[in-house]
Amino acid sequence: MATKALAFTFSFNDLFGSKAPPHTSAKVSVFSVRCSSGNGERPWKNSDARLLLEDGSIWKAKSFGASGTQVGEVVFNTSLTGYQEILTDPSYAGQFVLMTNPHIGNTGINFDDEESTECFLSGLVIRSLSISTSNWRCVKDLGDYLTERNVMGICDVDTRAITRRLREDGSLIGVLSTDNSKTDEELLQMSKSWDIVGIDLISGVSCKSPYEWVDRTKEEWEFSSSEGPRDTFHVVAYDFGIKHNILRRLASYGCKITVVPSTWPASETLKLNPDGVLFSNGPGDPSAVPYAVETVKNIIGKVPVFGICMGHQLLGQALGGTTYKMKFGHHGGNHPVRNLRTGRVEISSQNHNYAVDPATLPEGVEVTHINLNDSSCAGLAFPAQKIVSLQYHPEASPGPHDSDNAFREFIELMKHEKNQTPNENLHQLQSV
Repeated sequence: MATKALAFTFSFNDLFGSKAPPHTSAKVSVFSVRCSSGNGERPWKNSDARLLLEDGSIWKAKSFGASGTQVGEVVFNTSLTGYQEILTDPSYAGQFVLMTNPHIGNTGINFDDEESTECFLSGLVIRSLSISTSNWRCVKDLGDYLTERNVMGICDVDTRAITRRLREDGSLIGVLSTDNSKTDEELLQMSKSWDIVGIDLISGVSCKSPYEWVDRTKEEWEFSSSEGPRDTFHVVAYDFGIKHNILRRLASYGCKITVVPSTWPASETLKLNPDGVLFSNGPGDPSAVPYAVETVKNIIGKVPVFGICMGHQLLGQALGGTTYKMKFGHHGGNHPVRNLRTGRVEISSQNHNYAVDPATLPEGVEVTHINLNDSSCAGLAFPAQKIVSLQYHPEASPGPHDSDNAFREFIELMKHEKNQTPNENLHQLQSV
């Protein structure tokens, strides 16, 4: 071990200049610092992971969470916070989520903010992993949480550069690996041989049997100042990857909720005699689940329905329209949407890679909302068939609460159906 001694000599004049205290001694103080340079380990982690994109680019990073090799579609999310809700959103199945906010993990993990019982995403990509947590609800840190859930994460990677690439080229398939035995060529081949388009991802995230949901939004988190409805409505919610806060918001508005699997027959749903049916959010390509489209077809027109995200896209297809894959999708809690009926602008929470083409919809279907970033369809209504739908997430988990009134609109639609008289115009209900 090599050592070096450094000697430092100071006088009071060196420290205080001309303002040295009076009557001070000119005695010189001498001390030495002995430094050593050994072969010990560095106090920081070296890069031990690779993210390889299908365009051939290789991004070195540091791993946290689980180890191994995973393939998925890389998308970026512009939310400033809410990473735990994002991790547990089933709509991210098959995807790596890149957070554009550079600092992630500072609030740790708690069990109140989970949107499902599992983490369905393929991996998490961030710029900087917080080395400490500070939140009164925190029970563990992000790294330990991902390890327990067997989810891979990487940090110390240029997320800004990757985001710019995704914005220019569109969403890309990537392979994330901590396995040094795999060559870059092998990982590149994996990225080129896998595709998320045309894959049924809904069946892997849906519940396996029906169940009743009763939990409401907790009093301390309730943000709606309006009084709850007097009537109770029975809603059958199709679980295509449903988030817990969607169910909590419906329950808070007075609904009795029966959650059913994605493959639940329409005939069995109608036997329950519901006041309304919710088609939930979910992952992947709506064209890859024709059985779900058929279910929607057999329910619309019989009871009021509300579609959210995937449910919105399935309604579009069931009505005879088409959906298309967007360049890089909408993922974040800050997307501006205009309500075309009222002119009101909502800041919305969004997570989808597909959209409904309004030009393919039949006469009578009304586009009610548009995304102001790209003018894509963000909401539909078909009064004659008792349909309302939104492309985004009105429960706002994570995100702002601007769109919560959509649940009340669904309540009013069911209330009107119960009390309707022949030939009434359902269109009047949509301007709540």
